[in-house]
Amino acid sequence: MILSLFKKNAIFAAVLLLGVYLGWPESSQAGEMRFPAPEFVSEYTFPETTIPEPTQEWQQWVDVLVLATTLSLGALFAIKLRTRKGLFWLMLFSLGYFGFYKQGCVCPIGSIQNVTMSIFNVHYAIPVTVMIFFLLPLAYSLFFGRVFCASVCALGAIQDLVVLKPIQLPKKVTTGLSMIPYIYLGTAVLLSATNAGMAICKYDPFIGFFRLNGHAPYLYLGAGFLLVGMFVARPYCRFFCPYGVLLGWMSRFARWHLSITPTVCIDCRLCEESCPFDAIDKPNEGLTKEDRHSGAHRLGYLFVMVPVLILLCGWIGYRMAEPLSRQHRTVALAEQIVLEKQDSNMPTTIESDTFRAKGQTEEDLFSKAAQIRSRMSTGGWLLGGFIGLVFGVKLINVSLSRTQVGYEVRKSDCYSCGRCCSYCPSDDMHRPNFVPGTPEFEASQAILLQPQAPAEKSGEKEKVTMS
Repeated sequence: MILSLFKKNAIFAAVLLLGVYLGWPESSQAGEMRFPAPEFVSEYTFPETTIPEPTQEWQQWVDVLVLATTLSLGALFAIKLRTRKGLFWLMLFSLGYFGFYKQGCVCPIGSIQNVTMSIFNVHYAIPVTVMIFFLLPLAYSLFFGRVFCASVCALGAIQDLVVLKPIQLPKKVTTGLSMIPYIYLGTAVLLSATNAGMAICKYDPFIGFFRLNGHAPYLYLGAGFLLVGMFVARPYCRFFCPYGVLLGWMSRFARWHLSITPTVCIDCRLCEESCPFDAIDKPNEGLTKEDRHSGAHRLGYLFVMVPVLILLCGWIGYRMAEPLSRQHRTVALAEQIVLEKQDSNMPTTIESDTFRAKGQTEEDLFSKAAQIRSRMSTGGWLLGGFIGLVFGVKLINVSLSRTQVGYEVRKSDCYSCGRCCSYCPSDDMHRPNFVPGTPEFEASQAILLQPQAPAEKSGEKEKVTMS
């Protein structure tokens, strides 16, 4: 349905994106010329930078206003109006504005690093607008679910446009892949806290598309995500996005969240295949219940295993601290100096030549590198322990299940895209979709005519270990 909608409005979408990208004037950075510009004679040609020029303060507040407006409209379209069409056009606007016009900067995903650096580095001051960009989508998720993912995030929008024939991955595969965002988030926070780099921005797969420029490997990476996204919907959002971890945590407590039906579920099964992100939990009434005694034993083993996982993963994080510390320029320079001293034939680098020209002592350099390694080792323990805790909690959640009567969205994984709303015949707003002759009506008839397998043969068991 989303593809047909995009095809029908392709011309308007192209005009919209082109107008947003080319129609607005660039910010003026010219200041008053107090002294004549010095004249240098040099054959050196400065490379073109791919980083956007800093915007003026008033423009930053305009960006905050646009962010708040789009988040509010997203919540309105998803929860109150339940309209996928409105979310789609809002998504196109966000792609044009936050993606191509703002060139992906500043985005809430990358602001994780700025906030972390402001906490651990007393010399780094974060602008108020960047802090708002970080907190505002989280606040909306706490009340309305992941409406930021639905129609505001440019990274999600560019992936959503290429969803053609999504397939559902096995539950074990998605559970395993869902650990990657936690590892990515923890690693990015560790690197930012130790001033070792901004991994999220460096490895952003779509920033090269937004800036119409970039290194070939990252462009290939983004193209790979889009190619996979034709069949595995939003792969970066689901299995890599570090900000999605925080949004998922907030969304669990959302009081007003998009629901499949505004009334009681009548178990018509029409929404079963509507979600390309596998965020709909199906009813499990009538499934064979697991023996309470064996379930309690398994749950006890898992609780005992959690501290073991924390210690094991903490040790792995400690061992990974040394290679991670090489991302810091001081540590990399110290190791380069050591290698050059050990091998007199090794060519020097610009960094090592600059270090020697400045007259700094090697003892001071090695001392700073040792301090950074020490902080990285402590952070490695914390990062590994965090990953172990998350892994243990996921094992416990997989082991438990609750009785579910109707079809419900899983708040932490639902992107509030509104695709499932149009499949519900109990919704007065979407009831015209089920007039004979419409695609929705034909699809509903095909689903209703499918024989439903008995619960005993479904291969699933309801696991209840606690009352």
